Amino acid sequence: MKKFMLLAAVAAALVSCGGGGGRPSFGDNEYPVVTVGTSNADMQSTYPATIKGMQDVEIRPKVQGFILQINVKEGQTVSAGQTLFVLDNATYQAQVRQAQATVNTAQQQVNTAQLTFENAKQLHANKVIGDYELKTSENSFESAKAQLAQAKASLASAQEMLSFCYVKSPASGVVGTLPFKKGALVSASNSLTTVSNISSMDVYFSVTEKDAMVLSQKGLSSLPPVKLQLADGSIYTNEGTVTKMSGVIDQATGSVQLIASFANPEKKLKSGGAGTIIIPRIASSAIIIPQSCVMEVQNKKFVYTLGKDNKVVYTEIKVDPQNDGNNYIVTDGLKAGDKYVTNGVTKLSDGMEIVPITPERYQQKISEQAKAMSAGDIVNAMKK
Repeated sequence: MKKFMLLAAVAAALVSCGGGGGRPSFGDNEYPVVTVGTSNADMQSTYPATIKGMQDVEIRPKVQGFILQINVKEGQTVSAGQTLFVLDNATYQAQVRQAQATVNTAQQQVNTAQLTFENAKQLHANKVIGDYELKTSENSFESAKAQLAQAKASLASAQEMLSFCYVKSPASGVVGTLPFKKGALVSASNSLTTVSNISSMDVYFSVTEKDAMVLSQKGLSSLPPVKLQLADGSIYTNEGTVTKMSGVIDQATGSVQLIASFANPEKKLKSGGAGTIIIPRIASSAIIIPQSCVMEVQNKKFVYTLGKDNKVVYTEIKVDPQNDGNNYIVTDGLKAGDKYVTNGVTKLSDGMEIVPITPERYQQKISEQAKAMSAGDIVNAMKK
């Protein structure tokens, strides 16, 4: 058992020699080479996202005043029409009482003018007064009614101003932060809180103009259910559906905004949070190669392909930006049937002639060399 573990450690040391795809020194210029094939790959695209409530309503007072009462707490669920804050309203109550008194006076004037007009009509019928007196009495009655209507309008306005002192929630949802305390002077320029409907959450993310054009052609319904990765790295339990796409391209970024809807029955998602949208996709007939055989120089990626007379060619490739951390999907630079070197790429140079072997033979030679190494060789290999 100990001998097996020692051989495994030595083999690992040999494979790691040279770093970044190094190879042991076989002394015969042999390198493992594989032929490019195609297969289906489960991939995913990720996009930074912002989480918002289905309806975020900013609560602002319509009048200026001191806060007398705060009837809710942060995170509390409220219903539409529920009173959240009460502002100092003594002045507005006085204005209502004054307006009500004006209405009462105007109403008495209407009653008096009506009696006068009714009496004038009888007198006119008995030819006691003329048309002028009758018309004057009628005009006084109509004027009194107009004054009453004006007084009622003033009362309604005063009552509305008083109602503004009772700040109510326009929608059902969850109360956000409460930046002001009791006694603070606030006005329409101050946001008292936000009420968010978080039964369902809208998650905003952006894609490139090119991807947006593809989606426009296929339709949003062509997208599979999407996942949401939260700020702590966990994946949200419920899957979402992409429901909306903006019709405007952001000139600054060249991107198009999309919205995915997620059910939020447990209220785990909070409005204003951040996350990552994950869109799964399947790449059919994809060319997949290990990242360990790829070299990156100035943001360009290269592999060594096997050319004529067993000479390697330093070949640039392009890969899908989305990867699983172990493999690349090659989009350009390689085709099915091409051959490339999988190990020892740091020891190669363009045009160098090699002896291609299979990966299986390569691993066999590592084991053979490990068995032949002395104790000093093993220590030196482990230090590399």
